[in-house]
Amino acid sequence: MFPLSQHDAAARKDVDYVTLASFRAALRKFLRASEQIAEGFSITPQQHQMLLVIRGFDGEREPTIGELATRLQVRHNSAVGLINRLSALGLVRRIADKQDRRQVHIVLTAKGHAMLDKLTSAHRSELKVIAPEIHKLLNILNHD
Repeated sequence: MFPLSQHDAAARKDVDYVTLASFRAALRKFLRASEQIAEGFSITPQQHQMLLVIRGFDGEREPTIGELATRLQVRHNSAVGLINRLSALGLVRRIADKQDRRQVHIVLTAKGHAMLDKLTSAHRSELKVIAPEIHKLLNILNHD
């Protein structure tokens, strides 16, 4: 039989495993909902992520494709493909850098802004549903 302190530690680890598993399930539930939301607007989840990264870019100017690839953790050519598809949908456009013509910056079009606004609204609604569960699980995990 474990001494009390070892038993308590083992029980705590069990709670941690259950909580981590529940946390991961909650995150996956949100990600799946996010995928379905994007698909409901006839774009892929990756395209939604690209729109979000473009809009959320915190630089002093519009992001380059390389910067977007880094933020999304994808290869440059994958980012180019996403940009090509979003451009074909009229959601983004390329702007050549005035100082360095080799650099191309990406901006959302008015249609892209409208699409992202709708996607964000739907995601906020989903987050309102799942946030209490995630908050509860984080509190359990952060409790010493």
